Amino acid sequence: MICKTFKNLFGDGSQIGLNLSYAEQPSPDGLAQAFIIGEKFIGEDDVCLVLGDNIFYGAGFQKLLEASIKTVLDEKRPVLFGYYVEDPKRYGVANFGSDGNVLAIEEKPLNPKSNYAVVGLYFYPNNVVKIAKSIKPSQRGELEVTSINQEYLNRSSLKLQILSRGYAWLDTGTHETITEATEFVKAIEKRTSLKIACIEEIAFKMGWINKKDLLQLAVDMGKSSYADYLKAISEN
Repeated sequence: MICKTFKNLFGDGSQIGLNLSYAEQPSPDGLAQAFIIGEKFIGEDDVCLVLGDNIFYGAGFQKLLEASIKTVLDEKRPVLFGYYVEDPKRYGVANFGSDGNVLAIEEKPLNPKSNYAVVGLYFYPNNVVKIAKSIKPSQRGELEVTSINQEYLNRSSLKLQILSRGYAWLDTGTHETITEATEFVKAIEKRTSLKIACIEEIAFKMGWINKKDLLQLAVDMGKSSYADYLKAISEN
């Protein structure tokens, strides 16, 4: 159902200069199954996994992503992201050294060794596909991304990228947190007069589409504040 929604929204991505393809998980058999389902798509490349209910915001975030990609490419080491939380007992918590190397990850620990939750953003080298195929289902019958991370931990090959002050991580897995995220985005956009993650704007500024393409997207949307925003972007 979710896959169909994305297809209806983005199609093949050509209207924004992308080439999108889709693969649907037939049943909820765990996050790690994504690497098995997507094996053909991944090919010989390294890969990023981001959970659909996680929202990230902050100036300079792109540089953090680029640095993580470089770590994976150059060192063939996976990179996880950590975010400071007041209630670490609710999360998977990373214990790590001053060099950023992860020493342990504990799921909802009674006595957390740090306040840094592991968020839903992961960069892995290509061998993650092979690892995903080798892990066993958990007690709840799913292939867990935690099991993949544990395998890399066993190899002393896991790095943590901290999302420090100035970054926001929103986990929208409940009705309450969806409302919180909505209010957050609304406040930022109202104050800055700029949209957060406007994919058409990003495509235009990256040079994937031109001014004519952007204006056509605005026209196709009909009369709306979003269409007016795209028109203003093309003019400025």
